[in-house]
Amino acid sequence: MKNSQVFDYQDIISSILEQLPDMVCEADVVEYIKTNKISLNGDGKGVQAVLNFFQNGLYVNGKTVDEKVSFETEDGRVKIYQQDVLTFLKSLPSYSIDLIITDPAYSGMNQRLKLGKGKIIGKYKDKGDGAKWFDEFHDTEENYNAFLAECSRVLKPNRHIFIMFDSYSLLSLAPMLRETFEVKNILVWDKQHIGLGHYFRRRHEFIVFASKGKRHLTAKNIPDVWRIKRVTNFKYPTQKPTEVFEMMIASSAEKDFVVCDPFLGSGSSAIASLKRGCKFIGCDIASSSIETTTNRVKWYLENGTDTLQPNSLVDDKEIKSILTNG
Repeated sequence: MKNSQVFDYQDIISSILEQLPDMVCEADVVEYIKTNKISLNGDGKGVQAVLNFFQNGLYVNGKTVDEKVSFETEDGRVKIYQQDVLTFLKSLPSYSIDLIITDPAYSGMNQRLKLGKGKIIGKYKDKGDGAKWFDEFHDTEENYNAFLAECSRVLKPNRHIFIMFDSYSLLSLAPMLRETFEVKNILVWDKQHIGLGHYFRRRHEFIVFASKGKRHLTAKNIPDVWRIKRVTNFKYPTQKPTEVFEMMIASSAEKDFVVCDPFLGSGSSAIASLKRGCKFIGCDIASSSIETTTNRVKWYLENGTDTLQPNSLVDDKEIKSILTNG
């Protein structure tokens, strides 16, 4: 009888997930049911309550999300929200962003290939372990089209967008950008040090550069390969060097441009925006991201140093010259 009850419960959970957007994970649904002591037996009211809650889209780890800003600097130049990416973008006014720079936490490479364990995400079966796992953007075609459509809506005319890709998502998702934006080039971030990999060791990542309308780069001497060392003693999963985002901003933005990163992560894009004299708005669904970025930004504004990356990771003279003089 006990096994039958477990099976029935899991069957109901699976049925609920089938009716929800792909970005909703099983752990969130289970946590919400437990927290609110919802019964899934009987007349189906419990199931409907769960569906109603998650179909609203305002949730994080089984709890509703405050639509107000999670952190804002006194001058209003930095604003950070804790929301899922689509809810966040839909809340922004049309034509309110000058530049989008972002590194989505794609689910494709992890969930489809399930390549054992690694230094960042840990074992795939350990999903939910806060020390080794993070919420991913379930990159179905439906979700990604919705994401790109919102990016286009909030981006001003004649502006740029930079989106980072792993090797899997480059093949599966990058072609979709051409339906919304004008893809101009694929940039390569050369990490200079070899990383993990089953079939050839990884040393690089890709950045698709696209535009909405016509806009030139800020200079003509910017290469399409950026030699910037990866972060080795990282304090946040998938932490990227601030210089990678600085290169995006230096290539496209002007002073006081509004830069947006809807997949905030460790907040490297926020620090890069401050360094380049830009305003910044970003979001992440993870509480750890909001806390990390908030503390990082506060410390940088008060002390002028970066707690997560105290030293430059650039020794390439060409890249260093662009960041210094750009």
